Amino acid sequence: MSSSPQRRLHLNAFLMAIGHHEAAWRLPESDPNANLDIKHYISLAQTAERGKFDSVFLADSPVLFSNPERRPSGKLEPTIILTAISAATEKIGLIATASTSYNEPYNLARRFASLDFVSSGRAGWNIVTTAGADAAQNFGLDDTPAHRSRYERAAEFVDVSTKLWDSWEDDAIVADKDVAIHADSDKVHVIEHEGRFFKVRGPLNVPRSPQGYPLLVQAGSSEDGKDFAARYSEAIFTAQPTLDEGKAFYADVKDRVAAVGRDPEQVLILPGIVPVIADTEEEALELEAELERLISPEYARKQLAQRFNLEPEQLPLDEELPDDLPSEDEIEGAKSRYTLIVDLARREKLTVRQLIGRLGGGRGHRTFAGTPVQVADTIEHWFRNGAADGFNIMPAVLPSGLEKFVDSVVPILQERGLFRTDYTETTLRGHYGLSRPANQFAVEKDSTLVSAQ
Repeated sequence: MSSSPQRRLHLNAFLMAIGHHEAAWRLPESDPNANLDIKHYISLAQTAERGKFDSVFLADSPVLFSNPERRPSGKLEPTIILTAISAATEKIGLIATASTSYNEPYNLARRFASLDFVSSGRAGWNIVTTAGADAAQNFGLDDTPAHRSRYERAAEFVDVSTKLWDSWEDDAIVADKDVAIHADSDKVHVIEHEGRFFKVRGPLNVPRSPQGYPLLVQAGSSEDGKDFAARYSEAIFTAQPTLDEGKAFYADVKDRVAAVGRDPEQVLILPGIVPVIADTEEEALELEAELERLISPEYARKQLAQRFNLEPEQLPLDEELPDDLPSEDEIEGAKSRYTLIVDLARREKLTVRQLIGRLGGGRGHRTFAGTPVQVADTIEHWFRNGAADGFNIMPAVLPSGLEKFVDSVVPILQERGLFRTDYTETTLRGHYGLSRPANQFAVEKDSTLVSAQ
C-alpha cells in the first residue's frame, strides 16, 4: 500500500506598496514613492520567486483608499503591474483583485484571460464586492449597494465570466493552413446569458487560456462571503487572529464546500499573517514598537471611526470602545472585518490607542514579532492543527520584511519538509495542486452525445 504524499504548505506574498504597516513609509530605509515604481514590484516578485512562493497578490479598490496627506495612497492598476512582473519572472503565480461591483464581465474576463496567456498560465483573480460610499460615488451611485445585493451580483458576474472563458473549447483552434481553417466554429460558442444584472451574448474574443481560466480567489468572511467562497473559490484569503478562530473558520468553510458538492481538498484556505522578523526577539519587538510610534493617532482614529459609523470624538484614545457600537447588521461594508476588530478590542480590553497600534500593521490580521524560528513555529502550528492550508504573508515593511522571510524563515520550513525547495509545476493551479477546470460547453456536448446514443 503506497503512502499518500506529504501535505505541503502554500505561501502567497501579499504586496502592499511600502509594506502593510501604515507607518512603514516613514522608516529611514523606506522609499515613500515606491508605490508608483514598477521596478519595486518586479523586485519584490523576484524575491518571492526566489523563495519559491506559490504566488504574489495585489489588493485593489476603485477609490482613493486613504488620506493622501498621511501615507502614500496612489495605486497602479494591478493587472498592469502583474503583466510587467510576468515578463520578469518565470514560475510565480500572479493574483490581482478586481471588483464585481464596478466592472463588467466581458471586459474583466478578457483582461484576466489575457494575463493568463501573457504569463503562460499564472493568473488568478481575487473576487471582491466593493463596499463604501466613496467608491459608489465614482460610478454614478449615491451609496453602497446592499450587502446581499453585492453578493448576488458577484455570483452572476462569476457565472458569466466562466461561461465566457469556456466559450472557446480547448481544441477549437486547428490552424490548418492547407484547408484555410484557423478555428472550428462549432467549438466557439455564444453564451446568450440574460440574468438579473447582466445580458451578455459572447463569445469572448480571447480563446480558452492556459489554465482553462484563471484561479478564482475570494477574501470575504461574512456569512454571504463564506457561502460565495464555498460555491466558487479555489483559494480563500482570510483574517483570523487566533488559532481557535482559524480552526473554526477552516472547518466551517470546508464543510460548506462539501455541502455544495465540491471537493474540500480543491479549496485552499490561506490566513493572512503580518510577521515582524529580526534575529532576536528583542530586536523584533523594538522594530514593532518603532512602527507603532510612527502611527499618526488622530488620522488612525478617524479611519476607525469611519468603520464604526461614528465621529472621531466618540472614540477617546485612552478609553476602550464604547458599549453602544453599531451591530454587524447595521454595517453594509466589510462586515466580517468589522466583527473581527470589535471582538479583538473586547477580548483583550484594548483602549482605542492600543487598538490602533494593533491594526496599524495588519488591519485585523494576525500580527506578531519574533525570530525566524518563532515565525516558522507559528506557521507550522497553525498548519498542523487544522487552521490553514498555507498563509498569505503580509510583510510589515517592504522590501526588507519579504527579504527577511525568504532568507530566514523559508529555509526553516524547507528543512522541516513543510515547503517546496523548488517549483515542480509551471502554472498557478499546478503550484496549488488544483485541477484544471473542464470546459462546460464541451461537457454539455459530450453529455448530449451520450444521451443520443
